[in-house]
Amino acid sequence: QVQLVESGGGLVQPGGSLRLSCAASGFIFSYYGMSWYRQAPGKERELVADISNSGGSTNYADSVKGRFTISRDNAKSTVYLQMNSLKPEDTAVYYCNAVLWTLDYWGQGTQVTVSS
Repeated sequence: QVQLVESGGGLVQPGGSLRLSCAASGFIFSYYGMSWYRQAPGKERELVADISNSGGSTNYADSVKGRFTISRDNAKSTVYLQMNSLKPEDTAVYYCNAVLWTLDYWGQGTQVTVSS
């Protein structure tokens, strides 16, 4: 059974940091490209960052470049999103996604709220 379980979300003040984790099971994690998406209320889901299966290639949305870092540990079947200098506009539900060709898996999401 495929599972992606996100954790690490919460309430943080502007300028603060959070580290999201996504623990994967039920598939060969090291084969899959991994991504973080987010969806704010009333907005479409958007890609935040992605990382290749080896971890050697990463991409970021312009809105988070220089503030967020995606990484993975294939031995632990886990992908991370380190979020620094958080802004109120980063408030959203953050989702983990795994893709291999036509195979596409999603987690349930974790809420991140940036507010004073």
